Amino acid sequence: MKCPLCESTSYYKNGRSNDQQNYLCKNCGKQFFEPALPCSLEMDLLANSNGHTKVSMADASELSLVKNLPEEKIIEQGLGSFNFILAEELLQTILSPDCLESAVFSQLILRIQQENEIRHKLETGISLLLLDAENLKLDINSELFLASICKSRLQVKIAFANWKNPNIGKQDIELYNRGYQLVHVPEGKNSADTKMIAFGASILRSYPTVKEILVCSSDGILNHLCNELQNQGLIVYWVRRQGQNLHIDNRNTGKITYYSLSMATEVPSFEKVIDPIQDLIKTEEESMNAKLNSLVDVATSFQERCEINIKHNLNQPEKEKPISVVDNSFAESIKDQEKQEEFTEISNREILDKLLFKLIQDIHINSPQTKLSVSKLGTEIRKITGESPNSIIKKLKLGSNFTKYLESSPTFTLKASGKEYEVTALLRE
Repeated sequence: MKCPLCESTSYYKNGRSNDQQNYLCKNCGKQFFEPALPCSLEMDLLANSNGHTKVSMADASELSLVKNLPEEKIIEQGLGSFNFILAEELLQTILSPDCLESAVFSQLILRIQQENEIRHKLETGISLLLLDAENLKLDINSELFLASICKSRLQVKIAFANWKNPNIGKQDIELYNRGYQLVHVPEGKNSADTKMIAFGASILRSYPTVKEILVCSSDGILNHLCNELQNQGLIVYWVRRQGQNLHIDNRNTGKITYYSLSMATEVPSFEKVIDPIQDLIKTEEESMNAKLNSLVDVATSFQERCEINIKHNLNQPEKEKPISVVDNSFAESIKDQEKQEEFTEISNREILDKLLFKLIQDIHINSPQTKLSVSKLGTEIRKITGESPNSIIKKLKLGSNFTKYLESSPTFTLKASGKEYEVTALLRE
């Protein structure tokens, strides 16, 4: 008798259930029943064996059914229809309530389920993890990530270490609670690695359904184990630690995956990162374009409103024209435009002084109470020319900076006002 799961012949009795003997496999831990035969079949086997000849199960079943058939039925139908009668009687026997409720039928169903389970496991296979606990520590998140890499279900986890070593701490308790089998090795250099190699080299004997295996250790000596497992037809993942990352090398395909221990997540490749960045840039560009379009619409509406107000004011009598902030702003914008066209390029000192004088005069006319500082005057120049006053002064070689130029000019005067200088222009004759 063999174990129905792993076909091992190493087992022991494990009590009885419904008058049937239970057995427990020492190899895989599978519990199964002793195969049983119907009483009628056992009697037929004994009666027809005559103590010497062995009769198969199929022959015994046929003899039992033939024995129960009436003799005249066999003679009437002849040999041609005998198989049909036999099948009919067999179906009637199987589908009878007594047969369906019998222990033999339950045993048959259980056997079919076990066979299907074994066939399914052989087809799909399992994954297995070998861990050098003295060299590499895996938390639950790292373990779940490694399990997600494998195509087969991670079923068996084995950890190797000298569990008496105080440096291990309570790692044995943690791993045992997470379902690991703990293998103890004596103290010594590469003791856990050597045991892993010896155990892994014959892994298919103990676990014939294994398809993928994770070798978790940063020691280079485990390269020999990875090669041996590949030669046995297994998919091998070599898991090593590099800084704060796990380096997972698929030895069969050469694909390398990185897992961040600090962030508890996979480190994406460059290809996986560049696509989301491009999507973000594209989304941001679309958003900016939409905002710019909205701004253009607002500016267009504002300009149309200004033109309407100007036309309306021009049609009114001179005395009845209302004072409008919008009109003044538009008029100032026209003046600024004229200044910009006139003083687009400052090519000499005369043009510069003319621009400064006009700016000072306009500001005093529009805001008589406003004190014009050097910095504000420089801001106005930048608006018109697009250059800073210091760069203009240096380009024309008129001095080192704008303030000193104003001090040396006979057209302008500077008056200290706190930390700033107030600028005024002398009247031209």
